[in-house]
Amino acid sequence: MLAAMGRIALFAASVLGHMLRPPFYPREFLVQLLQIGWLSLPVVGLTTLFTGGALALQIYSGGARFNAESVVPSIVAIGMVRELGPVLGGLMVAARVASSIAAELGTMKVTEQIDALTTLSTNPMKYLAVPRVLAATLAVPVLVAVGDAIGIMGGWLVGITRLDFNSATYLRNTIDFLETWDVGSGLVKGAAFGFIVAIMGCYHGMTSGRGAQGVGRATKSAVVAASIMILAANYLLTEVFFTS
Repeated sequence: MLAAMGRIALFAASVLGHMLRPPFYPREFLVQLLQIGWLSLPVVGLTTLFTGGALALQIYSGGARFNAESVVPSIVAIGMVRELGPVLGGLMVAARVASSIAAELGTMKVTEQIDALTTLSTNPMKYLAVPRVLAATLAVPVLVAVGDAIGIMGGWLVGITRLDFNSATYLRNTIDFLETWDVGSGLVKGAAFGFIVAIMGCYHGMTSGRGAQGVGRATKSAVVAASIMILAANYLLTEVFFTS
């Protein structure tokens, strides 16, 4: 396990080093930005929409035991932007993107396309890994921000249609109790989760075994590793933000 962690850390450091040195491939970066960011928006949006609605129902049910139903708007907003939005967005992107990257790069390795890039004097790390890592690191915070807004809207819809909240009062409580750092901490988490997702997908794809079985194992390992690391990083970042 320690050896695997060391290899992943060295791989991540190598990607960061190549990210700062030319040549750059802006076309590949834009393609990956579209694939990772724009095409992940529907699944992230639907996930946060239903989560925001369910969160409002659960908080109302619990708050009713203490005559604290009025906290629903503020708790939904804080819970979405600080915790549920980044984590759910990261996990959904991990399920969709980490598997896709690992399968794509694993297939390229099996069919010797990565070796062909080296033969053509093109660094595979620069051409394949760097655009994906950079695109994910920049796209996931945007997805998290959109998911936060959609999740809060889901809570608002449930609040005014099922829980008899006044729309203006609900929105006022949401705005009044939501601080700038609540949103900022979630976006920082989103950037970290995007980096993790892309690193796991690229690492497992570029080190996959031969044959269809190796590609399948790499795809599974990428999703599992990315999901676990997202949850672990979420706790560590929450601890840092909590003590700062």
